Amino acid sequence: MNVTGFLCFLLFLGLVAVIAIYKTRKMRLNTTAAYFMGNRTLGFWMVGFSLFLTNMSCNTLIGENEFVYTNDMSVMAWGMSSVLAMLIVAEFFLPIYLRMGAVTTPDFLGQRFGPRLKKIVSLFFLASYVVSLIPTVLYGSAVALNGIFHVDEVLGISYFAAIWLLVIAVGIIGCCYTVLGGFRAITVSDLVQGAALLVGGILLLVFGLRYLGQGSVLQGVQTILASKKEHLNAIGSAHDPIPFSTIFTGMFLINLYYWGMEQYIMQQALAAKSLSQGQKGISLAALGKVIAPLLLNVPGLIAVHLYPTLTNTATVFPKLIGDVLPPVITGFIAAVVFGSAISTFNAGLNSSGTLFIMNLYKQWRSRAGDRELVKAARIFQLSITLVAMCFSPFISRFDGGFYYYIQKMSSFFSVPVFTVMIVGFMTKKVSETAATIGLLFFIVTYMLSQLVLDLPLHYLHVLGILFITTVALMLIVARWKPMATPYVQPNTAVVDLKPWRSRHLFFLLLLVLMAGAFILFSEAGIAKQ
Repeated sequence: MNVTGFLCFLLFLGLVAVIAIYKTRKMRLNTTAAYFMGNRTLGFWMVGFSLFLTNMSCNTLIGENEFVYTNDMSVMAWGMSSVLAMLIVAEFFLPIYLRMGAVTTPDFLGQRFGPRLKKIVSLFFLASYVVSLIPTVLYGSAVALNGIFHVDEVLGISYFAAIWLLVIAVGIIGCCYTVLGGFRAITVSDLVQGAALLVGGILLLVFGLRYLGQGSVLQGVQTILASKKEHLNAIGSAHDPIPFSTIFTGMFLINLYYWGMEQYIMQQALAAKSLSQGQKGISLAALGKVIAPLLLNVPGLIAVHLYPTLTNTATVFPKLIGDVLPPVITGFIAAVVFGSAISTFNAGLNSSGTLFIMNLYKQWRSRAGDRELVKAARIFQLSITLVAMCFSPFISRFDGGFYYYIQKMSSFFSVPVFTVMIVGFMTKKVSETAATIGLLFFIVTYMLSQLVLDLPLHYLHVLGILFITTVALMLIVARWKPMATPYVQPNTAVVDLKPWRSRHLFFLLLLVLMAGAFILFSEAGIAKQ
């Protein structure tokens, strides 16, 4: 283990913790509004950096770089195409949530369709976080930290044991942040960590290219551009793991769901002090997604040339950090990677508590006061942390790779919920019965398509087909049994709903940058053979 790097790692983590404690020292966490939403006081900087860092977890850092190493840049499509989804969310979805004063995204379903569907979807969210989100964050951070500091070698234990040990350490630290500091402490640390992530990404890129170019950054760039150019292509063919055509089907639906309906993501925007600040924050996060390939994908390209025969491809990103960076910067990057993991973990844990307390526990204990609700939330968060700690190390045994596991598991929960939500947004007479039938139909048929049937279609295309089929089914059922009274959304906003004036110009710039990135990493750009 590099002692200097490890000390720098601890120093930066301590600095972030001190800043978070100092900035939240006067804030009391004895109300649900303070504990879950930071009293809705977030400006656009906090919203933007929290969204960016929550999305930029160890899962993504490790998974996407591993994908580039083993395949090509087509994985970039997930992040780059999400820019369009984020702009749609800022323009259309966020105003709907803020107008009704939503605390959770299923609140809309409760108001639009009824309490039964709200509870069902809240349970789906919680199941997704316990099975997919929180365990993968713990596992990804453990893989990264072990790859950087070689904990298994230092302690003389097996790789699996080291992963388990690190999972426990990350889980304890992250849980302390959430349970003791609440939502505001999370967002303050996200602001610091987000800025550090951008600096760290640039440093890793520069040092990585210089290492590849034997002292010359320019030579490193030329090496990447001169050989193994098949890895540079972001336009996946029909036979690639991520065909480019999936951008227009299931991938687009998942991105819309993720940025506009996923509780642990939307909670950052729902805590904005106004609609304008929320829209600016989402746009700032979208700008981060445009430049994210520098950290998410280019290190994988560098690793293609440095490590032609890696056996454990999940170690691509942490191995590169340990090999190319000076000790002090290694510790800094390790702390940033750890911080991104903690950010996503905290967001998932905080959102799990919000969903459980506000949508389930509060319905059961209708007379419970804020103190009881906050206490129950902390107990629940501790419980699911323990469950995730026990489960996450076994992700290493999953056949198909870490990133494949993440996307595959999340798709079981995401698009079915998205389908019901979007129909609720777009129609006024579709009833709770139609929505419930549609939700169950989607889940059952998708599970059959992936676990029982052997379809000659990419799973993202299957999601697109099922989306259209389920919407049609819900509309048919609604014709047979519509709502007695068409839905009209009441205005119960608790923040200013005036939109950001300059948003459309900024949105256009982001879309141009998104298209430019796809052209750059294609056969029309630098991937030309």
